[in-house]
Amino acid sequence: MLRQIVNKTKNNNQLFIRRAFASSSAAEPATSGNVLAVRDAINKGIEEEMLKDEKVYILGEEVAQYQGAYKVTKGLWQKFGDKRVMDTPITEMGFTGLAIGSAYKGLKPIVEFMTFNFSMQAIDQIVNSAAKQLYMSAGSCPVPIVFHGPNGSSAGVGAQHSQCFAAWYSSVPGLKVVAPYSSEDAKGLIKAAIRDPNPVVVLEHELMYGIEFPVSDEIMSEDYVTPLGKAKIEREGTDATIVTFSRQVGFSLDAAEALSKEGLSVEVINLLSLRPLDRDAIINSVKKTNRLITVEEGWPHCGIGAEISAIVMETDAFDYLDAPVERVTGADVPMPYAINLEQAAIPQVETICEAVRKTCNVQL
Repeated sequence: MLRQIVNKTKNNNQLFIRRAFASSSAAEPATSGNVLAVRDAINKGIEEEMLKDEKVYILGEEVAQYQGAYKVTKGLWQKFGDKRVMDTPITEMGFTGLAIGSAYKGLKPIVEFMTFNFSMQAIDQIVNSAAKQLYMSAGSCPVPIVFHGPNGSSAGVGAQHSQCFAAWYSSVPGLKVVAPYSSEDAKGLIKAAIRDPNPVVVLEHELMYGIEFPVSDEIMSEDYVTPLGKAKIEREGTDATIVTFSRQVGFSLDAAEALSKEGLSVEVINLLSLRPLDRDAIINSVKKTNRLITVEEGWPHCGIGAEISAIVMETDAFDYLDAPVERVTGADVPMPYAINLEQAAIPQVETICEAVRKTCNVQL
């Protein structure tokens, strides 16, 4: 959960706010004692795949000599050189198109966007040149390419740099879309994305890059891969199901822990994959708990939660519901710049708790 530590100076009464993360209840103790930050997990996954396959290369703004805006590519340029770790000009449409063309010819590019907000400059290439090519070539031209970078809310960078693109990209046939939460997710999903023969969008969260999680020896192994299209039950429960992804997994786990002290047993599902969605995991959990809450940072209109709600309505899971589906989303406004409004625009732990209490008909 995000903490705000507030200090006021005695002289001018200015307000300074330092942001930090509390440790999430998602981080289960690892028997090996390994601890890995999310950015390092992605870095390790990319390095392992580049060592495994010479066709894999990465390009983007400042990925080489500067080692990435968020240091995700740290050390890769020194190890693999200019031909496989390429700095590009500030021209997303240009270097995205270049990468897609190389994928047509059998290479396996990883395109790093400094932020997915900037991917809007290249959305024609992503949707029309990458996502549709396999279909339009009657299966003769696969496009093995990965688009990755930070997504979602940041910290005080305004509306143009604080959007969640989960629903945008998940609506496109031909794309696979994943969103990691922990270091385990990040390493396993980036490796699976690189190995996939089709375009994969990897939506990492900017505020999670520096968060460390315990990881097992199995996860540290170069053979560890997270299958695409499969969700993960982060916490089992019997009274309600929360379905969420990315940074909101941590918020949801904290909410579930808080609600357990009120006598509510809440199951938390980490989607991992947004397209394809693990429909079976959602449906089976709803049949068990009889209540569903979806949590996301994105806007409510046509969001991931709306799609999940439709899945439940259109299947026999509907017959198991004891209450309407509750959606917890970001506010339906451009992201405010002011810190107090920014926090109000993003689902918080108490927001999630209130939604669970409502669907369980519990009042404090």
